[in-house]
Amino acid sequence: MFFIILLKSLVIGGLVGVGVGAGAARMFHAPTVQGMGAFRTLGELNACEGDPASHFSFGLGFFFNAWASSVAAGAFTQDVDHRIIPNWGAAAIMMKNRNLAETLHDPRKMALACGLIGMVVVAFLNTTASAVPAALQVTAVKVLVPAANLLVNTVMPVIFWLAAIDAGRRSGFWGTVFGGLAQLIMGNAVPGLVLGILIGKGVEESGWNRVTKIMMAVIVLLFVLSGFFRGFDMKLLQSFTLGVPGWLDHIHNTLSGK
Repeated sequence: MFFIILLKSLVIGGLVGVGVGAGAARMFHAPTVQGMGAFRTLGELNACEGDPASHFSFGLGFFFNAWASSVAAGAFTQDVDHRIIPNWGAAAIMMKNRNLAETLHDPRKMALACGLIGMVVVAFLNTTASAVPAALQVTAVKVLVPAANLLVNTVMPVIFWLAAIDAGRRSGFWGTVFGGLAQLIMGNAVPGLVLGILIGKGVEESGWNRVTKIMMAVIVLLFVLSGFFRGFDMKLLQSFTLGVPGWLDHIHNTLSGK
């Protein structure tokens, strides 16, 4: 059974790593080339600023959360392919060469590096999860998961907020605004901080042109829809001890299938 799990993990990890690595690298060439990857992956790779140690430590922080999840629940978190594999792959190929155009932005090199990293990571997570006794699984849930959640929900937002402020006045302003809204609506400020950095740098380099205006409109629409479907509008009214209008409550109940 162990060797079957190991063999399948190597195959799956390699395939996932190649796709994730090549897809993340291709995102740096958009819109000339179609990319494949999460928007936050692009922002987080940029936040490490081409430093191999930063890429490795960033992925390592999420690795413990993913490990605890695989041991305790038998399932991977999204951090495995969004954060761990891309950042560790980037760290591996930038140890001797920090030229981003020849490393992080090269789909072939990223595909190869992330493919190998994916094989190791997935194999390790699956084999250890299958070998850990049930008693230790309970310990993992009680100890590792809270520690990892503290890193994701408290430490990472602070790091990205400082990065936004360091990126310039506009990035700091929009990062603070969108980060605060993301914390209120989504429970985590990181997505808003990344969006704030991007819109701030875009305005700083190009001004309020057609592209930046469209970006701003899409971001505002994203927050509006996210807040509405999470019931943030109703919670906001209730926090001010205001009644929720019947028509608004009816709309939410209709969309949620109640």
